[in-house]
Parts: sequence; C-alpha cells; structure tokens
Amino acid sequence: MTIDAPDVENSPASPDATSPTASSSPSATRRFLRQATEWTLIIVGALLLAFLFRTYVAQTFYIPSDSMNPNLLIGDRILVSKISVEWGTVHRGDIVVFDSPNNLVSACGTTPEKYLVKRVIGVPGDHLKSVGDNIYVNGALLSQPWAHIEPLGSRPISPTIVPANHYFMLGDNEPISCDSRYWGTVPRSSIIGKAVTIIYPFNRIGFL
Repeated sequence: MTIDAPDVENSPASPDATSPTASSSPSATRRFLRQATEWTLIIVGALLLAFLFRTYVAQTFYIPSDSMNPNLLIGDRILVSKISVEWGTVHRGDIVVFDSPNNLVSACGTTPEKYLVKRVIGVPGDHLKSVGDNIYVNGALLSQPWAHIEPLGSRPISPTIVPANHYFMLGDNEPISCDSRYWGTVPRSSIIGKAVTIIYPFNRIGFL
C-alpha cells in the first residue's frame, strides 16, 4: 500500500521561510521604527525652531490696559520684533515692549505687571520737558504724527536729560498713562522688542 507524503509547500502547518507572513514582519517593524524616528525628529526640530523664534526673533503680547489708546486697545494681541532691537536701533516714536520697572507698583499704585508697552519719545542724550500739553525735545516742539489723547494731565514732563543707554517712555493715552513721568527712564537692556503689528482681533489687524 502506498502512502502519499504531505505536500510540504502547500501545508498550512509548515510555512516556508520565504512566505509573505514570515518575511513581512521584520520589514514592517523596520518601516515603523524608521517612520517613528523621522516624525520624532520633525517634532523636536519644529519645537526647537519655535523656541528659537520666540526667544530671538519675535513674540506675541497681550494688551491689558488702556494706556496706549487709541492705537492699542485692551484685548489686542501684538507681534513684537526682538531682532529689530537686538540688531537694530530704537528710535523716537517706536512702540516698544519692555520689562516693568521695579518701582512700578509704588510709583503708580497699580497691580504688578511683568511687561509694559509704551512709545519712545526720548533717546539717549535728549533733553525733555513739557509746557502745558506741548512736549519739547532738545528745545524743539516734539512732532507727534501718531494718534494720541491729550492733555498730559496733572503729571508734566519735568526737565530731564535721558541717560546713556536709556529711553523715555510715554503712553499714547497721556492723561491716564503711568510712564517715565512716574518711574523714570528705561535701560536698553530691559527693552524686549518693537511692536510691529496687531494680529488679533482680526478686524484690527494692521501695522503699527
């Protein structure tokens, strides 16, 4: 009697070493690991770029007060260029964000703020004073082509010489702004960047 041998090639119990099931598993694992590595590098790279951008190039800030009305309103979000201060020059008329002075609370009787936003009206070496609502810089009437609210209020600008590497700040809403008239000039090292544009709310998007 002849006994037929089982068909080894087609037997489900004995998969060949070259069958798809045996060969695809290691390959699929390698593909998964490669893709996971690639995505990890992409995510880490994106986070690193975002950190470097925020630290050295630009950052967004929220406007919490009415001191820069009518140009900046409560709730506005602005984009601030850091690189323009780091590698550029701060000019009279620039709107800048800077670290709050240490005497902010005692000088203004306000709540602590980490950052302030004001307009530069005095640069190093300038002689400033006010007469009524008129501001004089180096003996000449200050041109204020930007929108602002007068009067200066009960706090005039006392005759001041801006020290080296310092800047005199004034809020565009002059009657209510607590600024360099109260807490003095700001060192350049405290300036974070120049306000470039409003980015939110969308109906107020525009350059400053």
